Amino acid sequence: MSDKQVAQPDHTAVRVALWRAMHLQVDSPPYVFEDNIGLELIAPKEDWRQRPDMDPVGTSGFRASIVARARFVEDIVLERLAQGITQYVILGAGLDTFAQRRPELSSKLKIFEVDAPSTQAWKKQRLMELGFGVPDSLHFAPVDFEKGASWWEQLTSVGFDTNKPAVLAATGVTQYLTHDAIVSMLRRTAQLAPGSTLAMTFLLPLEQTDSEIRSEVEEAKQGARASGTPFISFFTPSEMTALARELRFRDVCHVSAADLNERYFSDRTDNLRLPSGEEFLLAMT
Repeated sequence: MSDKQVAQPDHTAVRVALWRAMHLQVDSPPYVFEDNIGLELIAPKEDWRQRPDMDPVGTSGFRASIVARARFVEDIVLERLAQGITQYVILGAGLDTFAQRRPELSSKLKIFEVDAPSTQAWKKQRLMELGFGVPDSLHFAPVDFEKGASWWEQLTSVGFDTNKPAVLAATGVTQYLTHDAIVSMLRRTAQLAPGSTLAMTFLLPLEQTDSEIRSEVEEAKQGARASGTPFISFFTPSEMTALARELRFRDVCHVSAADLNERYFSDRTDNLRLPSGEEFLLAMT
């Protein structure tokens, strides 16, 4: 059977892309993050907004979290680019569209998207069909995590320069990995060239999430389990920062949902905000 027949995007990547697009359709300006290209890639049925996970009110917190984390990572990329860093690695890239949305910036970077082969094959096919193509700055590193493939080896095989610093982002990834896999990922990331930056999300234990969304989080956990991608790992901020320091990262800090609310949502009139639940680890090598 050909790749064209079997290649499909990951369902989580699709949901994230739809939430990013939905932000522009149901929330008030100013927009935290603008991305309609993911919606173009998916080309969903006309009734896509009727999906239960697209309820504009019931899932507003998740939508806010998705657009805030995307904006936060890209703000970091722009800051580091201004400082001369020209490599950007996206672990679990899904349907990320930085290279398509920001060509004036992506042309100054080497962008490496690391994800499952099926998602990447489908995405490349759609980019070609829509006329975006694959720019020279964009490098795909397909990795079958379920078979224990090495993302580091695949990354270096497609042109990543281990002697140069990079920004490495991993959002919405750690909850699907075992503790040992997270430690292995962090240990390898800590070996990036000095001056590199890690921006990685992690989920708080359920009892530390906002009480107003605990039922939705529990439903999300059940849905992830039913689809074969269960949530496995949760960390308190102190546990995550301690782990990073143990692995010799420097300038380690926890960026909370409250921090992101203050940064991106403080002046809004539509009450869009992040609940506590998904937080950031920010660290340097």
